[in-house]
Amino acid sequence: METWLESMLAVLALPKFGLSTVFVVAFISATLLPFGSEPAVFGLVKLDPQLFWPAVLVATAGNTLGGAVTWWMGYGAERAYERVKHKPAEARVLKWLERFGPRACLLSWLPVIGDPLCAVAGWLRLPFWPCVLYMAIGKFARYLTMTALLLWVLPGQFHP
Repeated sequence: METWLESMLAVLALPKFGLSTVFVVAFISATLLPFGSEPAVFGLVKLDPQLFWPAVLVATAGNTLGGAVTWWMGYGAERAYERVKHKPAEARVLKWLERFGPRACLLSWLPVIGDPLCAVAGWLRLPFWPCVLYMAIGKFARYLTMTALLLWVLPGQFHP
């Protein structure tokens, strides 16, 4: 396990690969895997402050694309479930999501519930492109806020 982890870290080394690493980490962290991308964004910006906007935008793109993949996973899971059960799933959360529609995907940035929310949006067959748009807005706001907070509110706390 340690060898695999070390080789993965070498492949994703920030100074060597920069924005591509941020994209991959942000993409993976938007799936149902428990992974955080903010440290990669912050680390790259701390190493090269001129990459603030490119890093935020690349992380947003990767995380949104990962959310879109998660949406399709939810869509596929719902179709498979319907073939097996032949009746719709009923729950308060599902009704809440149906009521708010794609706008609920603004919350896709939240830890723990954000990524499953994208899968449930696919499960409910909420419109794909509006969901992706709201995911992108929420994720952009998260990266912008988190990176700016770490850089400008706590400037002396972290050193490259």
